[in-house]
Parts: sequence; C-alpha cells; structure tokens
Amino acid sequence: MNVLTNEQRAALTELLEQERDSLERRIRQNDHFGSADPLSATTGELSSYDNHPADLGSEVFERGKDIALNEHEEHHLSEVMDALERMKEGTYGKCAICGTAIPYERLQAVPDTEYCFEHVPDREISQRRPAEEKLLEPPFGRTSMDELTEETEFDGEDAWQIVESWGNSDSPAMAEDAEVHDYNSMYVEADENEGFVEPYESFVATDLYGQHVTVVRNRQYREYMEHNEGDPLLEPDPYRDVD
Repeated sequence: MNVLTNEQRAALTELLEQERDSLERRIRQNDHFGSADPLSATTGELSSYDNHPADLGSEVFERGKDIALNEHEEHHLSEVMDALERMKEGTYGKCAICGTAIPYERLQAVPDTEYCFEHVPDREISQRRPAEEKLLEPPFGRTSMDELTEETEFDGEDAWQIVESWGNSDSPAMAEDAEVHDYNSMYVEADENEGFVEPYESFVATDLYGQHVTVVRNRQYREYMEHNEGDPLLEPDPYRDVD
C-alpha cells in the first residue's frame, strides 16, 4: 500500500493552500466575475431595457458566462477546502470509493482529488444529450438519402443543392473538385442529374398515352451514346447519319 511520507504530505498541503489562496484572491478581486453587480451597471443604462435588444442580449449572454465561471471557481475552491479538511483528519490520499491509496504522482497533478484513476466519476466523455436532439439526429445530413440505394426521392441534400446553386461565398479555388473553373459548377454535385435518375429518362419521351416514342438529343443523350451504353440508336440521328 502506497503511504504518503511526511515530506509528501507537507508538499501537497502547500500546493492545496496555494491553490486555495489563489482562488479566493481571484474571486475577491473580480467581485465574483462581476456577477454581483446589477445588469444595469454593466450596460451603463438606468434601466436594463434598451432600445437595442441585441445589446441587451449580448449583456445577458455575458452575465450567464460570468455566473458559470464564478460557479466553477467556487466549486473548485470547495473541493480544495475539502481536501485540506481530509488532510487534517488523516483520510487524505485514500480513494473515497475503494479506499486504496491514490498514487503520489496523481495527487501532485490533481491535489484536490479524492478518487483513484479507476473510480473517477464520469471519466468517459458523456454521451448524454438533450432529449430534443433525438429529432435532430444526425445533424447536417439527417435527411440525406444518398447512402441508401433504394431511396430516390427529393431529400435534404437536394434542397441544399438548389439553394447553393444560387451562389455562396466560396470561389472556384475553394471547391472540393479540382476541375471546377467557374461559379456555375461550385455547388455540391453540380453535375448530378436533376429531375431524373437514369440518364435515358431525360431524353426518351412519349405522348400522353405512352405512344410515339421520341428521343431528345440533349447532353445526357450524347454522353449515353458516347459511352456505348444501352441499345443502339432508338431512332435515326439525322445529324450523325448525314453523309
């Protein structure tokens, strides 16, 4: 069992006392991070209500931050005081859970701790999230169906593509695709088929009754034929068959 020597106890006591004095001095000098002052004192106004709500919102945010910082320091001071009390009682350096001795190296790093490394509360990163996030999981792509091969409907990514096609703050130099040279191709998957899934759906047409098949020789049609996909020409190509 690792028992602290008198020299080690003296050194740790000095560390705790220095930390206590430093915390008390900071809390006292900044008047509890300004949280003791009324809100009107920070805004310089007679009333906390202002003609500029955004200014008041900023002050409320800063007040919340001050309160959080003050609570953090006071909580730390409370832990230091408890550690000094344990030092007087002779229980300092023992884990509050298992009762084993806490290594001296750990006490040097965290002198106010009362737990060994194995029993530190919430040692792992908490995965607990607000209940509201169940409706938002996963963020930034929760409606994207690109990874689902059986899904072809209009999804969140398609909505973003339409919005982004009207422009953003990026330049071609910032594009993910190294071949982008103009702003019209800046948005996500700018070359993706729009309004159809398979290329032939964009150039094969019929009348209202599904009769009289015709071919619209658009860009997708040319690429389709150049890659030798599908059947031969569905109808003579007057531009290609001209002698």
